[in-house]
Amino acid sequence: MDIQLHDKVFTPFISAQEIDFAISEMAKQVEDDFAEETPIFIGVLNGAFMVVSDFMKHYKLPCEVSFIKMASYEGTTSTNEVKQLIGINQNLEGRTVIIIEDIVDTGNTIEELKELFKKQNVKHFKIATLFLKQDAYKKNIKLDYVGIRIPDKFIVGFGLDYDGLGRNLSEVYQLKD
Repeated sequence: MDIQLHDKVFTPFISAQEIDFAISEMAKQVEDDFAEETPIFIGVLNGAFMVVSDFMKHYKLPCEVSFIKMASYEGTTSTNEVKQLIGINQNLEGRTVIIIEDIVDTGNTIEELKELFKKQNVKHFKIATLFLKQDAYKKNIKLDYVGIRIPDKFIVGFGLDYDGLGRNLSEVYQLKD
């Protein structure tokens, strides 16, 4: 069933079951890759809060979690400018850092994060994203864990919003043409 947020109509796109399966698979891959370490997962707010929460439920090994707040969207379009709003307080030198994103499209936020963490002398810097708009992604930065590849269409739900609305939806909806 379609939903309306502000002035736009969205149609169902990805079910809660598909999302849960993708997140559980990503968690298993990270466990396999870093079973001997205690990684720190860093969620990118606001969008990734639901992804991080579910990822943590699936990740069964010792780990830490923190958040960073970045902003690059206004309405339905990327501003192509990333602003760091809230940073990380702890020392990350020699640590395995795994960024957890809700969605990667242009890659501008990922590029900014890579620069920020390069200065921190981390042991490993990895990127996990629930959604990847591969047609929009133009950077040469490897995305280590990708849950679901999607077309370059605007989506809401499961942490993603349209001007503040829709983050609480357990499924993902796409902008209706």
